[in-house]
Amino acid sequence: MRRLMSRLPLRGRLALLTALAVAVAVAACATVSWFLVRGQLYRELDRRLRAMSGAPAPGGPGAPPNGPSLPPRERPMIWEALRSCDPAPVSETGNHYSGPYMIQQVLVASGRACAIPDHGALTVTDADRAVAAGTEQTAQHEGRGVDAQGDDVRVLVRTVGYDVAGADGTPVRFAISTAIPLDEVQGPLDNLALLLVAVSAAGVLLSAGAGLMIARASLRPVDRLTGVVEHIARTEDLDTRIPEDGHDEIARLSRAFNTMTGALAASRDRQQQLIADAGHELRTPLTSLRTNIDLLMRSQDSGRELPPDTRRRLLASVKAQMVELSSLVGDLLELARPAEGEPARETVALHEVVERAVARARLRGPGLVVEAAASPWFVQGDPGQLERAVVNLLDNAVKFSPPGGRVRVRLDGGELTVRDEGPGIAPEDLPHVFERFWRSPSARSLPGSGLGLSIVARVVGEGGGRVSLEPAEGGGTLVRVVLPGAPVRPD
Repeated sequence: MRRLMSRLPLRGRLALLTALAVAVAVAACATVSWFLVRGQLYRELDRRLRAMSGAPAPGGPGAPPNGPSLPPRERPMIWEALRSCDPAPVSETGNHYSGPYMIQQVLVASGRACAIPDHGALTVTDADRAVAAGTEQTAQHEGRGVDAQGDDVRVLVRTVGYDVAGADGTPVRFAISTAIPLDEVQGPLDNLALLLVAVSAAGVLLSAGAGLMIARASLRPVDRLTGVVEHIARTEDLDTRIPEDGHDEIARLSRAFNTMTGALAASRDRQQQLIADAGHELRTPLTSLRTNIDLLMRSQDSGRELPPDTRRRLLASVKAQMVELSSLVGDLLELARPAEGEPARETVALHEVVERAVARARLRGPGLVVEAAASPWFVQGDPGQLERAVVNLLDNAVKFSPPGGRVRVRLDGGELTVRDEGPGIAPEDLPHVFERFWRSPSARSLPGSGLGLSIVARVVGEGGGRVSLEPAEGGGTLVRVVLPGAPVRPD
């Protein structure tokens, strides 16, 4: 069954499961209905048996201590049956019997059956003998006739009063068995069983067809979604959208898929933009490197040595371009690093990171005054990434500060501020400062790739903080970085 289900398509599995569920439900209802009808028919048959035999109804007044009395009209036939069955002489008077019973016989106390003329005969069970012996008042069960046909019958055995006496005047104990053939019950039950089987089969077929139609209608949005996915896989067109009608699970799946394709399209666009920007930024230092190296090689090949000062300037330029290329490649690798779902974090002393970055900034700007004041502050993050972000902030401050300028660095209460005395940033340029490869028109002649602040924004964002730039009072630029943490190291 499991192998068959795995081979079927989804709509086939839904139709099959629907048909199976309906089949089980219909079979259960049909079985319960058949047993209910059977019980009702048997109760009606038992009621007729009690009425015909003169036995009291269940729950009604009880029988006399010696059993119900024998109706006068039955006494002649009972006397005849007992006389032909029992050697003891009996005497009885009464009217000729004319009863409605289909099968009836007499049981004496010894358990012997005494046939009543023209009333058939029945098999005798232990329960019947118990009634004849007086142990039980009545017995009701199914039995069989002893004629050639041997029909199934419903039997009621009851004791009767001492209306028949022997020659010595003592009463003769006996019981009367009354039976009705079960044909009038079994026939309707057989017909009902056939009808229920036919109705069940028709219900299963109809449910299978309905299940297939329902599965087809229900899976139509899934087919549409599948078509779009196949189209995207074939054409790589991530701009294709799926209709998001409704609020059901299919609509939720469509919205989730559209969100996923939108994210993939945005990632692809960012990747293409990164490649284009990186190619543009790499072209300038590579062109300068190739030009300088060509001059050096041409000078060597031609045998005409360059003046020492010129040669020194060319080598210094090559070194500077190599440093710029190394920095650019490092920044690209940092930005190309995929965002981790749960990046590795540890407790970092941010004030110590600031002190190390300030020491490096003083080396890179020997003609500047770098003032620093850092109070203890501990954050959760990657120590290397945090130090790179702080160094990038200080490098920008050093790069844009005039000779003899002052850079002020302060860490207090989780807020890091870096202020320089440079030309500042125009208000219209502030929304773009954290974009990749963006450089203000006044800074395009300076070394750098335009990726430093992008890295700062990424590292601070991963640490749950925020960063902003604003014009400083009195000129220059003020950078604010806020990172969540505590003034003492957590345990």
